[in-house]
Amino acid sequence: MNAALPGPQWIAGVDEAGRGPLAGPVVAAAVILDPDHPITGLADSKVLTAGQREELAAQIRELALCWALGKAEVEEIDRLNILRATLLAMRRAVEGLSRQPAMVLVDGTHTPDIACPSRAIVRGDATVAAISAASILAKVARDQEMLRLDNCYPGYGFARHKGYPTRAHIDALERLGVCPIHRRSFSPVRRLVK
Repeated sequence: MNAALPGPQWIAGVDEAGRGPLAGPVVAAAVILDPDHPITGLADSKVLTAGQREELAAQIRELALCWALGKAEVEEIDRLNILRATLLAMRRAVEGLSRQPAMVLVDGTHTPDIACPSRAIVRGDATVAAISAASILAKVARDQEMLRLDNCYPGYGFARHKGYPTRAHIDALERLGVCPIHRRSFSPVRRLVK
């Protein structure tokens, strides 16, 4: 009698972009890489140039077995807090995958509430290829979103600083006031909300 062969043991990598900014959503990505189509150059998105990230993101979208994005909007960040909103975005990304992973590896110290086993790996974006891939997709997607929002809310410099609390962003906040995509629960914004 033949025993049933186990199905594929797909591993998804998960990471996010946008926890620290004062504006815009937090975006997460989940990626299941194809072992038959390795991608050279995967690394933590923070150590790559914008051009390298764009090039790798295109390869990931083409060669991965599957990938998905999830995000939590500003209203959710303000209502839940940034950690819980990040985990929500991660859960949405995993649930968006077209294949059910056997395991989910997440960059950091927390894992989202999902149906399959998961494990948090500190600095996983630098050591696990699937997490690196997720890091790159999340960063590219969030940067594109902030470029779009820069057109909607000119004067804040979102295209340059992507919502992070740079001096230029703080100056623009003080000059122009708070706009709809600012996170009102973050103290530099909260103190300016009338």
